[in-house]
Amino acid sequence: MTLTLTVSDEVRTLAPGFTALVVEARGLVNGPSDEASSALLDEAARRLAERLDGRSPDQDPHIAAWRAAYTAFGAKPSRTRNSAEALARRALADGGLPRINRLVDAYNAVSVAHLIPVGGEDLDRIQGAMRLIRATGDEPFVTVAGGVETVEHPEPGEIVWCDEEGVTCRRWNWRQGPRTRIDDGTVDAFFLLEALDPMTGDELRAAGAELAESLAKLSPGARLTVRDPE
Repeated sequence: MTLTLTVSDEVRTLAPGFTALVVEARGLVNGPSDEASSALLDEAARRLAERLDGRSPDQDPHIAAWRAAYTAFGAKPSRTRNSAEALARRALADGGLPRINRLVDAYNAVSVAHLIPVGGEDLDRIQGAMRLIRATGDEPFVTVAGGVETVEHPEPGEIVWCDEEGVTCRRWNWRQGPRTRIDDGTVDAFFLLEALDPMTGDELRAAGAELAESLAKLSPGARLTVRDPE
């Protein structure tokens, strides 16, 4: 069954230029990072450095738009950076990008190369439909702190992704919860690419097509669908 993802009117009012693209993949083969997935990350870091040409990530117009959106719902963008900016800063640092697993490496590479937030979730762990909403503050967010599972709650008005069981990602695309995270055993997953003006629809679709191509190469035979959210 196709996963439904919806964006609330409150979020669209706050960020009228928001668009998203979904890459749904079934029959994936994941595993530890390898030479192929590492090569994707290395190439992405090279493309990022070329794109920025000595500038910091926050000087890119798309990252600047995300910072403004975070400020609009009450987050401090220098303290809780959107996922694309956080990854870009790591790509430019001496330690470089982390190697997580083959599928996460693939979507992190697209995020860095295109300076766009990209997230991935294990479809088998999602409960019901996915929604992007402004939180009431009562929604549960299950995470791990100091090696112990704990439940947090978003701030009232915070933008979060959630399913029927609770929050899956806080502050839009800042911090993903472990419950739905892609791991080495993931077979079915969806990947969400999120954009704000001034990123164009063509640029968003190009990033989605690149991710689908990488997934097809890493998991030959996987069934891939690229579509808009509901």
